[in-house]
Amino acid sequence: MLVIADVAGKSIPAALLMATLQASLRTIAGEGALFEDLVVRLNRYACAHSLNGLRFTTAVLGEYEPGSRRLSYVNAGHNAPILRRANGSLEALDVGGVPLGIQSAPSYETSVKDLSSGDALIFFTDGVVEAFDEDGREFGNDRWLAAIRELPACSAQESLQFLMTRVDAFVGVTRQSDDITCMIFRCK
Repeated sequence: MLVIADVAGKSIPAALLMATLQASLRTIAGEGALFEDLVVRLNRYACAHSLNGLRFTTAVLGEYEPGSRRLSYVNAGHNAPILRRANGSLEALDVGGVPLGIQSAPSYETSVKDLSSGDALIFFTDGVVEAFDEDGREFGNDRWLAAIRELPACSAQESLQFLMTRVDAFVGVTRQSDDITCMIFRCK
């Protein structure tokens, strides 16, 4: 499983919701639930703890099958991860539905991507593209995609360092108001 999520809000209530959502995900996944059912059940849990949709969670959930190099995924209102193919082309993983916790019975569409050796999946939170410099300018999607296009053929850890160096150079010493989270998956 590959998962990235971001709870709306800050402080203790958001942290508690994320912790319980993580525990629910582990429980549901541990039961061997079908991938399509996993997100529906997770949403049901999120709705029960969302204060009528005020505490929602964006997320991307993926199930990777190493033997076939096939990724099934669903995007629940999160920033679309970017699949950077070994040839340099970019694809957004944007198929899915609304954030978790907003609607009690939404439909979530799943999608499948066949990966190849050298492909990189870049998962990130909104804090990456909304990072700002001392003049208040956002890093933005265009800079983010340009950094991903420049990504060299290297390990996941080196890819993460490469991308975060670009964000850090842009923001400088400016204190950020949101978390900056990024996760890289490299296909061998």
